[in-house]
Amino acid sequence: MEGKRLLMGVGKGSLGSVIMARIPMDVDLLEALEELALREGISKGLILMGIGALKRAVFRNLKHFPETYPIEPADRLYYEVEGPLELTSLSGYVVKDTKGKLLVHAHFSASKVTGERVQVYGGHLGEGTISYVKVAVALAPLPDMPMGKKWVEERKTEDLWVGSPEE
Repeated sequence: MEGKRLLMGVGKGSLGSVIMARIPMDVDLLEALEELALREGISKGLILMGIGALKRAVFRNLKHFPETYPIEPADRLYYEVEGPLELTSLSGYVVKDTKGKLLVHAHFSASKVTGERVQVYGGHLGEGTISYVKVAVALAPLPDMPMGKKWVEERKTEDLWVGSPEE
């Protein structure tokens, strides 16, 4: 496609040591990921995986494309599903925001048996997603990856950048 920008920054860096953790029962998964990143000193990294069982899952998805920015809560659907659920995937990144606060941005999918069928849900990992048994996660630092958050005026929000923040 001529004239259309296909990438908005490319960064290269090394993957640090993979860190795995077991999450105990009745713990907010998002809080546990934040605690793991803080404990291990990960200010830039990848969420490589997560598996296990959940008591409750809270998903956040965009309901529609907003006409104006920033995206507001009314533009999103917050959907809570009671368990038992299987955590089937978890991925994302860890980075500091423009004020230096650690931010975990994760997406996940989880499945639930309804009658004799399995339903799968997916979206942004929301607060209130609670672990059950055998939840394990893996993070890896990206110590030399040029990445962070920057203000994007066009969308009136902070967004991820990799490579150069000017791109």
